[in-house]
Amino acid sequence: MDRDEVRELLERVSSGSETAEGALRTLSQGPLSGAGGTGAGTEDLGFARLDTHRALRTGDPEVVYGAGKTPEQTVALLEALRRQPGRRSAVATRLPDATLEAVAETFPGARIDPVARCAAVGGQPAPRGSVLVVTAGTSDEPVAREAAFVASEFGCSTRIVRDVGVAGIHRLLAVRDELDAADCLIVVAGMDGALPSVVAGLVGNPVIAVPTSVGYGSSFGGIAPLLTMLNSCGPGVMVCNIDNGFGAAVAAARMTRRMVRADTDTCADAGTDAPVPVGR
Repeated sequence: MDRDEVRELLERVSSGSETAEGALRTLSQGPLSGAGGTGAGTEDLGFARLDTHRALRTGDPEVVYGAGKTPEQTVALLEALRRQPGRRSAVATRLPDATLEAVAETFPGARIDPVARCAAVGGQPAPRGSVLVVTAGTSDEPVAREAAFVASEFGCSTRIVRDVGVAGIHRLLAVRDELDAADCLIVVAGMDGALPSVVAGLVGNPVIAVPTSVGYGSSFGGIAPLLTMLNSCGPGVMVCNIDNGFGAAVAAARMTRRMVRADTDTCADAGTDAPVPVGR
């Protein structure tokens, strides 16, 4: 259960369409209880202590990092997340092949992206705000797909523009209007990592740069593009860790969510209809 869902619950109590007892029962089944008997906001599964309070604190639910976990552990965590009240999906990232297969078998309706190595179970939130993922080359696709998958599950309208690296700058210039239309940009690049700087010089959108480990020896597994991005001369470039499409997606989703909320609050104060977010 996230902050928006708690707000809706309280509004129903205020309007009389929900009783206080019913709201208390809903809350007691969620982040304010310890379903595993281990205290408020956690569920102890033995091998993991699941954070059931994260969505209420941050607006985003706990996500399962699948690397290093057995398929059985990942499935158990997803099942525990699905037991929590609320409409948000349970998401897992960095899933090995065996875990992808286990998730598909256990949850027939799961959304699975084998390239991103991500899976989600349950309903998706309605899109609010737009995120455009931009890649320098096709080899950056797995990281870009992870970013796009997570951003979508976290409530963004998400698209990918592929293979517009600086080695053929005309490719990037041809999609400038698409870049400008998005609320937030995630720019994924390996090799020299120059693409985010160029993008930041073309448009005024927030730019989240993700270096990838794509490249030859002196790229040092992504350190070279990471340093390039950290030293960007393009203003407003924020940088995530190497190959961290997940972190970029969460940051982008939180930015766009705040943008849309601010626009909605402004329109409410002015007595006008809420605007449709740019890029929707």
